[in-house]
Amino acid sequence: MTLTLSQIDHGDLCHGWSWVVQDEEKLAQQVARVALGQFRHISRILAGVESADPATTHDHAADAIDLLTVADGEEPWHRDGWIFQTISWIAAHQQSHGAVTRPPHIIKAHKGFDGLQLQLAEDGKSIVAVIIFEDKATDNPRETIRKDVWPGITALESGKRVNQLTHDVSAALETQKHLDPDLDIDAAISNILWKNARRYRVSITVGEAHNGQQGRKRLFKGFDESAPGGVERRRAETIHIPELRQWMQKFADRAIVHVKATVTNV
Repeated sequence: MTLTLSQIDHGDLCHGWSWVVQDEEKLAQQVARVALGQFRHISRILAGVESADPATTHDHAADAIDLLTVADGEEPWHRDGWIFQTISWIAAHQQSHGAVTRPPHIIKAHKGFDGLQLQLAEDGKSIVAVIIFEDKATDNPRETIRKDVWPGITALESGKRVNQLTHDVSAALETQKHLDPDLDIDAAISNILWKNARRYRVSITVGEAHNGQQGRKRLFKGFDESAPGGVERRRAETIHIPELRQWMQKFADRAIVHVKATVTNV
């Protein structure tokens, strides 16, 4: 696996994992393939299924390089945010026992949910929960969580964006029904309209101050107030990346090298 995931537990506040990049080169290669639109290839690899590398055209490569590049006059936030969302999607696949994970976005600054995961019942015939991702690549994790993440979750808890949530879940269920014709989509959609069926997965970059057990507990203070109920509703994920912007630039450069290697004369 490209990421090592270590389970964390903060009692009734939240639960989740901390991530460590185990193989940065392989991770950059996987992100490159997602940038090329080849997420299905990476999904199979993450599931342990052998998969031949798909063909890549010059046009695919040019678009992927644009996605991984900060244009002149632009700030890096959108590019870095997309890279982090893709890494988050990879981490989610490593935890996806009995779950259906929506494909990652392919557009920088996408305004929809950062990610979605549908938790299946043990028999695989129904949906017991929808997990809504909040992915943040930031130099100020606590401020971002307090001023951006918690208000967003509170809004969802109050019923905001339920039409968008229903739309996105319906699309994911339609895909899943091809694999399981017995899946009752209408019943599943009705179930996720109830608040206790919604869960939240907050993934965020951290510095040294929030990298330890107590630091993470301080970072996620207030999670139980934004999303009250059982602790299973609150997943907290962190990755320690010193010098975040510099790391993202070097990582994007690595991914671009892999993009170019998929075709000749790019």
